[in-house]
Amino acid sequence: MASIMLLTNASGPSIDVLPALELLAHEVRIFPAAATALLDAEAADVVMVDARKDLSGSRSLCQLLRTTGLSAPIMLILTEGGMAAVSSLWQADDVVLDTAGPAEVEARLRLATVRPSGTTDESTEIRAAGVVIDESSYTAKVHGEPLNLTYKEFELLKYLAQHPGRVFTRDQLLHEVWGYDYYGGTRTVDVHVRRLRAKLGTDHEQLIGTVRNVGYRFTNTRHSEADETVEA
Repeated sequence: MASIMLLTNASGPSIDVLPALELLAHEVRIFPAAATALLDAEAADVVMVDARKDLSGSRSLCQLLRTTGLSAPIMLILTEGGMAAVSSLWQADDVVLDTAGPAEVEARLRLATVRPSGTTDESTEIRAAGVVIDESSYTAKVHGEPLNLTYKEFELLKYLAQHPGRVFTRDQLLHEVWGYDYYGGTRTVDVHVRRLRAKLGTDHEQLIGTVRNVGYRFTNTRHSEADETVEA
């Protein structure tokens, strides 16, 4: 039997969030959908986040839970329409539809709770030309000196560095880093790129290359090719 912490702002029993849970012999404890719920709660085997109605808030909650050091797997409860918005940036381990049957929910819980612990020991560092990005601790350094990055600056740098050489349009970066529910303009990406380059310093600013009329790429070298270093 698994111990489940269900984070939801819906009123009523768990059957209103994920009906299949009522047919399974697991301990389900319901808490408000906030990271502070972890402060006074006992540890759980699985944390379920009710993301059916508030995708933006649920995404931020999952990310915040990870920054608190939560090691338990996070499982999102979604509607069919919400599936399109989920990406790796949510930092959730699995998703389940709110209409899923008990057999599927049981299988997902079983897989989540028996995952080998060694899978969390793999290196989470990305290294390039003196820059070290550690996604597990949300830190970035240049030759050992920490960069004072905002959350979005770090996410943008990490995402680009995870795909070295790949060119992303501003729209793609806006959707992947800010989320599909963000309605700001693509100029936001340009502003964050300029800030990142300034913080990286003159020796490393060209790690983020500008591709003419397209977007940005992580060059994995200190010097971009001549045809790419055209400012947007």
